[in-house]
Amino acid sequence: MKKLITGNEAVAYGALRAGVKVACGYPGTPSTGCLASLLLMDLKDTYVEWSVNEKVAVEIAAGVAWAGHRALCTMKMSGVNVAYDSLISVAYSGCDGGMVIYVADDPGANAGMCEQDTRGFAIMSDMPMLEPKSVAEAYWLTQFAFELSEQIKGPVFLRSVTAIADSQAEVEIEEPAPVSQKPPLLVRDIARYTKAGSVIAMTQHRQLIERLELAEKIIAQAGINQLRLAKEAGLGIIACGVAAAYLEEGFEIAQAYGFRPETASILEIKASHPFPSKEVSQLLDRCPTVLVLEELEAYIEKSVYVMAQKLGYRGRIVGKLDGTLSRIGEYGVKQVVQGISAALKLDLPETLFNAGQEGLKLAAARPITVCAGCPHRGTYMAINQAIKRLKLKKNEVMVTGDIGCTILGMNPPFDTVWNEISMGASVSLAQGYVHAGVQTPVIATIGDSTFFHGGIPGLINAVQHQVNMTLIIMDNRWTAMTGMQVNPGTPCYDGLKGYQQVDIASIVPALGVNHFVIVDPFKLEETSTAIQNALVMPGVKVILARQECAIQAQRRGEKEGVIKITPENCNKCKLCIIVTGCPALSLGSDAIQIDPELCYGCGMCVQTCNKEALHKELAA
Repeated sequence: MKKLITGNEAVAYGALRAGVKVACGYPGTPSTGCLASLLLMDLKDTYVEWSVNEKVAVEIAAGVAWAGHRALCTMKMSGVNVAYDSLISVAYSGCDGGMVIYVADDPGANAGMCEQDTRGFAIMSDMPMLEPKSVAEAYWLTQFAFELSEQIKGPVFLRSVTAIADSQAEVEIEEPAPVSQKPPLLVRDIARYTKAGSVIAMTQHRQLIERLELAEKIIAQAGINQLRLAKEAGLGIIACGVAAAYLEEGFEIAQAYGFRPETASILEIKASHPFPSKEVSQLLDRCPTVLVLEELEAYIEKSVYVMAQKLGYRGRIVGKLDGTLSRIGEYGVKQVVQGISAALKLDLPETLFNAGQEGLKLAAARPITVCAGCPHRGTYMAINQAIKRLKLKKNEVMVTGDIGCTILGMNPPFDTVWNEISMGASVSLAQGYVHAGVQTPVIATIGDSTFFHGGIPGLINAVQHQVNMTLIIMDNRWTAMTGMQVNPGTPCYDGLKGYQQVDIASIVPALGVNHFVIVDPFKLEETSTAIQNALVMPGVKVILARQECAIQAQRRGEKEGVIKITPENCNKCKLCIIVTGCPALSLGSDAIQIDPELCYGCGMCVQTCNKEALHKELAA
């Protein structure tokens, strides 16, 4: 049947059609929707989980594939960094069941983090990488990825980008294939499944390279990379992944300025690694000028240069390396037309793409802040208040940040958090500042899911070396930034099943920290005092600021309270708006106004007002 689905859902349905037995991963935009969609389905024989981090997810998938069954592992580009320590070792050993690593890159940095190009990991690992150009291709390439993995007996990358992962299209979806019920393989093969010695490791490396060579033959036989040679020797275009989706529209625009599409020979690359050398050599043999279209790094283009050198090619290669196109941002119709224009020296008007740029200039700057009722608001306010009470300036106290909702403390009105690196890095980064000789207090902030993901080792290190720092764990009980996925600390509410909650409040004291306290961030005075006390104590201090995400609580019909206004007491000083930055507050004609649909009743505005114009009533 035909169904309107996203690119992420296409991978999920493709995996089900391939009979996947286990799907696991860690939430990270733009890949989150794949596993999230599987978790919403009533699957009898396929096990699905959000793992504690990407490395754990890869190791689970490897165990399934080593046991002879099919496994899907999902993550965003940054997650590959976390998983790679294990992934390269798994690539060396290979697998018997199909193992597909679905990763979504983010050209344009729409979801934050780096514009990392995961194709570099495929090259470094000698692993095949498949890249769909559309939602429909994501569906069938996922199935092919499992087949390829089992034929070469090694893991395979499936790479998407934001423009595909989040876009929608109607796709013909088939019924899921039956999940294999065969007994798991239990193979004791030290030479394959360990790295115990140089001979073993080098033998495995040789076998890995052989698997990639086999993948090249299988991909060529299947015609995955599509080459269309024109009858005459015109422009050659190599388009990889999503860039190929914009060719047709780009051709229409360029045609108005003298480009003849029928003279162009086109190679659409859907398997970027191994490099399609046969198809590229055919294109070079036909075309005096070749345009290479690929987002981010010039991996394909560099290989084209190598192939051209081998063949003695004397034509032009247009792309990033000659300065025509950029290594930054997403590719679309604009880049297709610019590339064709540079290759053929078309006379394009300078104003051709100005409308979009002018439109961007008209957009107002709007810093992202936390949601109405977010408990992190109270924590940021308490940190700032504690610093002020110690008669310190905000620019004197280092507050390291981490990935997730907690990083929004860097924005107004809080301006509390200074930096971020990667999941869990705030704890170790803070230690670096202490060792550098910072004399004022050093604070690390981290969310609950991020603490489970990568923060625990850093805290252990701080305890071992007795570093004088304060860690504030901001526990809202969910992996909220990526769409409210459960994490190990999520309580087992009605409707949530299949796991046991792991309590941070039990873990932290067991590590031997010098001081540990739990606070309610909606109680500003209590939280501020706890932070103030911690900042003047020696050793490792941990504060657990615990309140559930307001969005999730309200979905269950819960509220903290109801905020009422006494208009005659309000002088419209806007202190509540300025200090809290709460989107539920606005300035009315006579007094502050509260949007009842947004307000969670956390009471942070009440604790800010010095005119007794606001007060909190308990929710009914």
